[in-house]
Amino acid sequence: MQKALSKRKYVIVLIFYITGILFVMRLFYIQIIDRSYLLSANSNVLRHITQYPARGLIYDRKGKLMVYNEATYDLMVIPRQVKNIDTLELCRLVGIDLPTFRDRMKKIREYSVYRPSVFEKQISKEAYGFLEEKLYKYQGFYVQPRTLRKYGKPIAAHTMGYVGEVSPDICESDPYYKSGDYIGISGIEKSYEENLRGHKGAKIIMVDVFNREKGSFQDGKYDTIAEMGKNLYASLDMEIQEYGELLMTNKKGSIVAIEPSSGEILALVSSPTYDPNLLVGRVRSFNYNILAQDSLKPLFNRALQATYPPGSTFKLVHALVGLQEGVLNLQTRYGCSMGYSFGSVHVGCHAHGGPLDLIGSIAISCNAYYCNVFRTILDNSEFPNQAEGYRTWRNYVTSFGFGSRFDTDIPNVLSGFIPRNEYFDKYYGKNRWKFLTIISLAIGQGEILTTPLQLANLAATMANRGYYYTPHIIKAVGDLNHQQEKYREKHTVPISRQYFEMVVEGMYQVVEYGTAHYYKMDSIPICGKTGTAQNPHGKDHSIFIAFAPKDNPKIAISVIVENAGFGATWAAPIAFLMIEKYLKGSIAKKEVEERMINGNLMNVK
Repeated sequence: MQKALSKRKYVIVLIFYITGILFVMRLFYIQIIDRSYLLSANSNVLRHITQYPARGLIYDRKGKLMVYNEATYDLMVIPRQVKNIDTLELCRLVGIDLPTFRDRMKKIREYSVYRPSVFEKQISKEAYGFLEEKLYKYQGFYVQPRTLRKYGKPIAAHTMGYVGEVSPDICESDPYYKSGDYIGISGIEKSYEENLRGHKGAKIIMVDVFNREKGSFQDGKYDTIAEMGKNLYASLDMEIQEYGELLMTNKKGSIVAIEPSSGEILALVSSPTYDPNLLVGRVRSFNYNILAQDSLKPLFNRALQATYPPGSTFKLVHALVGLQEGVLNLQTRYGCSMGYSFGSVHVGCHAHGGPLDLIGSIAISCNAYYCNVFRTILDNSEFPNQAEGYRTWRNYVTSFGFGSRFDTDIPNVLSGFIPRNEYFDKYYGKNRWKFLTIISLAIGQGEILTTPLQLANLAATMANRGYYYTPHIIKAVGDLNHQQEKYREKHTVPISRQYFEMVVEGMYQVVEYGTAHYYKMDSIPICGKTGTAQNPHGKDHSIFIAFAPKDNPKIAISVIVENAGFGATWAAPIAFLMIEKYLKGSIAKKEVEERMINGNLMNVK
């Protein structure tokens, strides 16, 4: 009998031991492994709020504020805490219907019932005022302050870019970002995201059962302060940018203006454009879809992404290469019988006197002259064949920045196209193509494609007589004392300065008596070159590049107006107006200004 009782005692003790171990294991699981109970308990008394920093401000080159921040609010919810609320009243306050409320809550619960999620984002200051008074009635809901971008003037949309919600892919690849964060999507906002975004902080506050804040947890001992993003100082001149967009109203094309001495971009106009405020806040997705479906493609940045044959502006490059290679000099003359002809090949030209020398060929823009120049470059006795002559010619051309992307702070810059020897070998057979096969390149047509930014850089290189700085859009980060040193590297073209002086004189004569003489200004010596880009789909594109003043240049510019015909018709007067506005601050020929502003070319094909 005693043995049986003893056995029972051991069994009972063992049961207690096993029960105790199970309790300990369960407590360990609850407190250490399964965080849901801790989250549930803490969320009943503590609220962890991310402190989002304001993005850095953006100023223009004169210190005028271009982009700033405006307060907005996200309505957050912790599903587990939501109990006995007036759903219909909350829907009215937020501006949604009941099915939308239920659908959102379902998705949020599927994500987490313990963690806070965004229920309604980007509530305006005005709407928040009404919501704040009654928020105490909605247990589980609270408001988190945020900021949205605001643009003082509706300009430079393509350059500034826009901010949007971060994608899941970025959240996975970059631990800084969490779902619901904002990130720069395009333009400066994208390329300078790490500078502009700042650093997030955190705040822990205590709340009661009625969702009312009761103060900081342990007097803010565990709080961290958000650090505002760095300010940017853009190279853009707001006044010139706005004026350029006004001149390009109802036209398709672009204006790019550069300060030759620094490579800083003064204006970057793409037309048609849009108000950057359209892509801010809750209306961004709706407006983006409208803009994306617009047949005029206002989201397309023509200044950086459109490519065109450079037309007669490329004759400047041919002249420089010919001079450097010794197949051309100031006295070299070629005749023109309404163009250049050889066998069945004919390249047309407009009527003019002749034969012309080098300066006259640039001023009058003779096609026949540059067909001869291109031929002599390829036929140079220094080369074993024309293919090697072409290879040398291409090396000169690419030294100007053509055929490659600039290593710049502007995203989505295209490279254009300067065909290699292998390109012609593929299409015509190795050693089966000659000068006459590619004669259209002599007048900036055929396979050559350039961007407006590259053409403006050509003008800047001419202004500097043989070198350029990488075009860029930001002068300084943080403050004006922190200049961007990486853009101070000088890129020198392998052509002697003396030859640049000769060609620059030709550009000066373009304005004095040549193809752009009508817009000559006595007060500003301007050097320019007209161009017409052939368009197989409709009317040709009008092109003009220029710099001013002739000595000690302050501005270099390219203007392209699509479907506008000759370079002197639309592109040249727009360039002259931009130069005059930048250098003098006012316009003398009001009738020209009025014609450019009011001109409507949108329906021209």
